[in-house]
Amino acid sequence: MQMKESPTVEFKRELTDAVKREIIAFANTQGGELYIGIEDDGTVIGLNNAHKTLEAVSSMLHDSIKPDILVHTHLSIETLEEKEVVKIVVSLGTRRPYHLKSKGMKSSGVFIRYGTSVTNASEENIRQMIMESDGTNFETARSLQQELTFHEATAIFEKQGLKLGTEQQRTLGFLTVDGYYTNLGLLFSDQCEHSIKCARYLGNDKLDFQDRKEFKGSILTQVEEVFDYLNLYNAKSAHFEGLQRVEQESFPSYALREALINAVTHRDYSFSGSILIHLFQDRLEIVSLGGLVKGLTIEDIELGVSQSRNPKLANVLYRLKWIESYGTGLQRMKESYKQNHEQPFWTVGPNAFVVTLPKQTIATTLTEYAELDDWLKQHPEFTTKELEVYLNKSKGTVRKIVVDLLEKGQIIRLGNGPSTRYRVR
Repeated sequence: MQMKESPTVEFKRELTDAVKREIIAFANTQGGELYIGIEDDGTVIGLNNAHKTLEAVSSMLHDSIKPDILVHTHLSIETLEEKEVVKIVVSLGTRRPYHLKSKGMKSSGVFIRYGTSVTNASEENIRQMIMESDGTNFETARSLQQELTFHEATAIFEKQGLKLGTEQQRTLGFLTVDGYYTNLGLLFSDQCEHSIKCARYLGNDKLDFQDRKEFKGSILTQVEEVFDYLNLYNAKSAHFEGLQRVEQESFPSYALREALINAVTHRDYSFSGSILIHLFQDRLEIVSLGGLVKGLTIEDIELGVSQSRNPKLANVLYRLKWIESYGTGLQRMKESYKQNHEQPFWTVGPNAFVVTLPKQTIATTLTEYAELDDWLKQHPEFTTKELEVYLNKSKGTVRKIVVDLLEKGQIIRLGNGPSTRYRVR
């Protein structure tokens, strides 16, 4: 009876590089048998030196394919029609996707079986294989992107006197035991695919943008740069109560920092969208994807119950001392607002968690600048820059004064963007 090729049987006349693709495809699809020494039509031609071919196949599998595929293959020499052929039995692999070492886990290096043909796997095929092999835990699954660098993260680690070499990356969970970068490693790498988007608005709704900015790079760099960006618009003032100097901010720095780090730590990274930050005139909103961890309620987390969606990520931030203690973030945010009549609050959706920080009333108001009345009479039209120069105050403080004047109807806005001017009514 003549043998025939099928979805699980493949013939090769001789050993060539194509054998690697066939074996990878079998291991990634449903397993199968490959014979070397048989024509495509099933004619047995045999091999001159089957033992040498067997050794060459073994070396090829060891040197050219990752992860280790030898545990899923059985090599033997069989005699068919009095001729020796090499038979390779491949079982479905447990560490898919198997791929060419030289190509990595890219479509060009990953193959699947489609009928009796071999084809390149799509990115979606590869993601599905990773999920089936590694499970659904985002942090520990192998990253689709394996060409990662950690220049930004290493610099931040070094500021804390910590190292981030290969050994530390394995300990923290950036690398698997067989040398693959995980999704956790991807987050801390310079190639991180997630971002934080900030938008600043003229009023208390989303009708008029002042500016918008997207922050990329290592998740650590994103947090540092976003915090600096928000601080530019976090107006500060100081006054004396008796002999005591009291400083005040539009948004307490602790609450701002805690809300930002919480969003990064607890979001669901299986969603590809960005963390969104909206800066209004009366509040700041931070929108994190993923909602609450399954099984927790808003009452639980307000009581300090801690169940991180990304425990390995939280552990890294704890080592960096960005997280001081687990489960106290929301409580301490509220404590930082204890002098304010408006309190921070949170809104939970099926796939989102929103922290709202109300803007505190800054002690610096128009009444502290009585001389401003005379200046306004002499400057019926002005820009914020001119007012900054006159008052010798920060942009944030002057912006607050301008908003007060607008709300009281003492001035009107002319134009938008860099050319904006104000007219005294």
